[in-house]
Amino acid sequence: MPSRRKFLSNAGGGFGAVALSALTGKNLIAGSPADTAAAGKIPHHFGKAKSVIFLFMEGGPSHLDLFDPKPLLRKLAGQKLPDSFETPVTAAGEVSSPLLPDQRKWAQHGESGLWISDWLPNHSRIADDLCVIRSCVTDGINHAGGVCQMNTGTVFGGRPSLGSWVSYGLGSENRDLPDFVVLKDSNSMVVNGVRAWGSGFIPSTHQGVLLESKDAPISNLNNPKGVSTSVQQQKLDFLGEMNRKHLESRSSHSDLEARIKSYELAFRMQATAPEAVDLDQESESTKSLYGLDRDETKAYGRQCLLARRLVERGVRFIQLYSGAGSKWDSHSGIEAKHSKMCDSVDQPIVGLLTDLKQRGLLDETLVIWGGEFGRTPMSEKGNGRDHNSTGFTMWMAGGGVKGGQTIGATDELGLYATEDKLHVHDLHATIMALMGLDHTKVVYPHKGRPERVDLNEGHVHEGIVSGIAS
Repeated sequence: MPSRRKFLSNAGGGFGAVALSALTGKNLIAGSPADTAAAGKIPHHFGKAKSVIFLFMEGGPSHLDLFDPKPLLRKLAGQKLPDSFETPVTAAGEVSSPLLPDQRKWAQHGESGLWISDWLPNHSRIADDLCVIRSCVTDGINHAGGVCQMNTGTVFGGRPSLGSWVSYGLGSENRDLPDFVVLKDSNSMVVNGVRAWGSGFIPSTHQGVLLESKDAPISNLNNPKGVSTSVQQQKLDFLGEMNRKHLESRSSHSDLEARIKSYELAFRMQATAPEAVDLDQESESTKSLYGLDRDETKAYGRQCLLARRLVERGVRFIQLYSGAGSKWDSHSGIEAKHSKMCDSVDQPIVGLLTDLKQRGLLDETLVIWGGEFGRTPMSEKGNGRDHNSTGFTMWMAGGGVKGGQTIGATDELGLYATEDKLHVHDLHATIMALMGLDHTKVVYPHKGRPERVDLNEGHVHEGIVSGIAS
């Protein structure tokens, strides 16, 4: 029989767990079904990154004009691709077109001497934070396949997106906001639409939630006129009871379960989300840092500032689309098109990294930049570049990544990755590792197969994860 002192001590110690359970919305009783589910959300190792912000430049930014200078391209300008190069497969098929030199001014920046062109002048201030990966490859040669693979690992639709895998693997740190949020810079739709952030065969509760590009990112957050919060709660409870009864005989319908949870999340968001997306709470100097005071940078600046606010509130994965509708695509007139797009994102992106760092958030936030592919050294339509899936550039910063380093390389003309090649599967595996997840252990059984984010083909790049270039 325990003593009176022991009984009171144990009973009192339990009140903390009761409070924690109420705050987190999780059942913390050992051995319960909820406890078993929660155990799957424990990271496999101590990754530094708690959240991901993926800056997606839709349409394919030109690595040859931004981060991967090629002097030989200028020397051979107007000539055909040398016979020593393997004939590439491109979207337009104009592989015999003359080589197109860049018109950029290049300089090395930071203590690392990172090469950045004058199209991204503000990036010079964050050079030592960037890990530039020059040897990325993908299988998608058109926008539909490229966007699909960069998001889901395959050129065909139907598989879970990377954000869904992160949500499934780690769960949420804020039960009142979605795990996975998507933002875009205009009313145009991203190629493939919602499939780019869908959950595929993973339960639908892990799919991305698209916020609008307008001043009110989330529609219908406020109660209808004359409807109080208590009345709204009663309606939700009644609707939830009906849906749960309907679900009892249809337990395999994850879409129905997701709809029930979405109603519950929407109700909680009515109290939390308005504050989370209210940029009026930010100082004028912070807004200026992100470029909200310039028409050219306001749209993407709002996205970046919203991303920082969401990260602060525990959202796991945030994807920011620049150029929704493939506006980075530059088959012709690359000088005008890329000039405009670079100007629209340069200051907001640098503002984001600067703000994260000064708030102590960069170490625990993994920021990724890139598109679905790069551009070719061969010209198209005289003054543009075709899609290049065989060698292009992305970068990572924060989240435990060592900045100021360049990983991999392309050939002398920037057509093919030649050193330290990283396929999309490798990128996904590496991102999972930086989040503390072993990509081989985050498994979802589907049709008798153990499905993983990388289709069992990816490898973690130890140089990125350890901060030591391989």
